[in-house]
Amino acid sequence: MTVRHGTYRVAVGSQELEIPLVPLAEDLTIALLISVDLGVAFAQRAGGELAAKLSPYEPEIVVSVATMGIPIAIEVTRALGFDDYVILHKTPKIHLADAIAEPVRSITTASAQRLLFDRARLASVAGHRVAVVDDVISTGGSTKAALNLMRRVGAEPVVVGTLVTEGAQWRSNLGDDAALVQALGSIPLFRHGPAGSLVEDWEGLGGSTPAQAASSAAGEV
Repeated sequence: MTVRHGTYRVAVGSQELEIPLVPLAEDLTIALLISVDLGVAFAQRAGGELAAKLSPYEPEIVVSVATMGIPIAIEVTRALGFDDYVILHKTPKIHLADAIAEPVRSITTASAQRLLFDRARLASVAGHRVAVVDDVISTGGSTKAALNLMRRVGAEPVVVGTLVTEGAQWRSNLGDDAALVQALGSIPLFRHGPAGSLVEDWEGLGGSTPAQAASSAAGEV
């Protein structure tokens, strides 16, 4: 919506946020939304508004990705009237020694990771209509991995919900599944214009891709 000195103002449903601009590489800056820092009242309202978008698809359970997706999953679950949700993890934990894994890579993580699903939760999703929710969909990497994982264990993803989408790379990466996405808002990527100031890049047409920029920032080839 509005670029300010070091921040970007964006509408997320009925609420507005001013979020910091963070450079990932010389030719790429992102507006960084950190869902776990937004407070209970914000998450509750956003979760209710997102749930209203997801409800017509008649999901039976909410699935999200740790860590940033957890507050959103809780509030969407509450607003839909459910009492259970499933979290997919990127960090190995003692109860995930026998987890079902799916490779994943996101815009803010340079190295490849694995999305881990606890086999003990199979009955919660197998044969059920699933809403996959997250805080931000940027490259679509985490979302695609979550959808792949849910289908592998016999679930039926019927809708994807997010606070905001970022840029446009996620559309091509998700392919046909891009049509499942319901968002409360959208934010662009940012590049340096001819005068050196940051300009909005909604299509991701200039410079590095987000994945390339993350690798560059981590010193990878």
